[in-house]
Amino acid sequence: MDLEVAKAFAAAAAIGLGSIGPGLAIGMLAAKAMESIGRNPESASKIQVPMLLAIAFAEAIAIYALVVALIIKFV
Repeated sequence: MDLEVAKAFAAAAAIGLGSIGPGLAIGMLAAKAMESIGRNPESASKIQVPMLLAIAFAEAIAIYALVVALIIKFV
């Protein structure tokens, strides 16, 4: 029974800590993109695509953390 509790805490820590970085990164990316679009609205089309790619890469890190948490929980 103690092993299951340890697995649950480890999985929670993995997804909890693994999602803090991507969450902050996505927030900072969006804030800076909106700030730069606000300063220069004509550049919106040049900013949106790289911003979305960077958000996708940051989100991939959170997905890796989820996979690690699921492996800890069920293996």
